Amino acid sequence: MSETERDNSLPSGRSQEKASQGGNAGRSALAAFPVTLPVMAGYLFLGISYGIYCHSLGLSWFYPIVIAACVYAGSAEFVLANFLMGGFHPLSVFIMIFVINARHLFYGLSMLEKFAGLGWKRLYLIFGMTDETFSINYAIEPPRGADRGWFMFFITLYNHFYWVAGAGLGWVIGDMLTGQIKGVSFVMTALFVVIFMEQWLKDANHIPACLGIALTVICVLLFGRENFVIPSMAAICLLLLVLRPVLRNTGKKAGGSKRAEERR
Repeated sequence: MSETERDNSLPSGRSQEKASQGGNAGRSALAAFPVTLPVMAGYLFLGISYGIYCHSLGLSWFYPIVIAACVYAGSAEFVLANFLMGGFHPLSVFIMIFVINARHLFYGLSMLEKFAGLGWKRLYLIFGMTDETFSINYAIEPPRGADRGWFMFFITLYNHFYWVAGAGLGWVIGDMLTGQIKGVSFVMTALFVVIFMEQWLKDANHIPACLGIALTVICVLLFGRENFVIPSMAAICLLLLVLRPVLRNTGKKAGGSKRAEERR
């Protein structure tokens, strides 16, 4: 092949590669949508609750939308909205959000191999990795003809859109409802109670949960309701680190006893 023919063949090869990537992206987008439908039902409902909650706090319409789009941290967004209404304490916000979402450290470690070689898409996949998105991307393999990177990208994008749309729709619904909505301010407390109960029922070892409750109550009594968050979080983390070997052995025994009861 002459140099002229080789030069003429390069653009066509690049065009074919771009066309192939575009086709894979389209097929991946279509394949990813049905997988996210169960998440859509949950995210729209919780997002609407979040939008109504933000409206009840007196926040403007763009707050729930911007926070949902940029923070995208589920229950932590309820905490952030509440913090915006009081005195802003950056350290308290950082510690609270970090503790709430610390589990994502383990999600990231589990996805290292799956995210390898995905280029710029990896940055968005890391940002958009919620509990539900992690479960789907980790467990489900892309169907034939779909690109793995694009498949995970669109799953993450769809779930992100559901949450942002729900938050915006919730604020609109809150604005349309006449009068003061009683009890909406309790939604954040109810959310964390449900999360706590799920963890209580799932884990056989309840010692960490009991320690957390006891230390929180002590810190409330010592430091007051306005300043107990940082001391209680620090005390819980320190005590759990110190008692880690004991709690691990206790957890194994409790887990074995629970499995034995289930077999009966």
